Amino acid sequence: MSFAIQKDLNKKVDKEIKEVFKVSNYTYSAILLSSEIKKQLPSKFETDNFIALKANNALIGYAYMGKAPSKTDAFDYLVLLDKNQVILKTKVIAYREDYGGEIGSKRWLQQFIGKKPSDQLRYGDTVVAISGATISVRSMTDAMNNLLESLKILQSKKIL
Repeated sequence: MSFAIQKDLNKKVDKEIKEVFKVSNYTYSAILLSSEIKKQLPSKFETDNFIALKANNALIGYAYMGKAPSKTDAFDYLVLLDKNQVILKTKVIAYREDYGGEIGSKRWLQQFIGKKPSDQLRYGDTVVAISGATISVRSMTDAMNNLLESLKILQSKKIL
């Protein structure tokens, strides 16, 4: 497993994949997109941040690793999706601020589980606000909306 993140974070990503998909071994391959397609997507897709996951040569799902801005820095997050691009889990892998880290709580992040490309998230409505973490919550909401919209575009172009 080698996303475009720090080496020590790859262990966390590997652990999450094994736990969520209930596999001890898996393979992965990067989903390569043309520069023309990438321009149409609101999320940033590089050669090493969106992968297809397989177990026993069968597609089990996808993993997307992104960065979103917080007040003065950025945080890394992971989204695991089933083979139909429905969110199975989101996790904040690295949060680098003194405040707002509550967005990394399992309880807050579980509100994204089950969301699919056709869904639209709204801060303060479908996404719960957190006092003291407004910037990070809005940023994560935007990041998730961008990912869902990007997945919808990729589905419409029969790439996924």
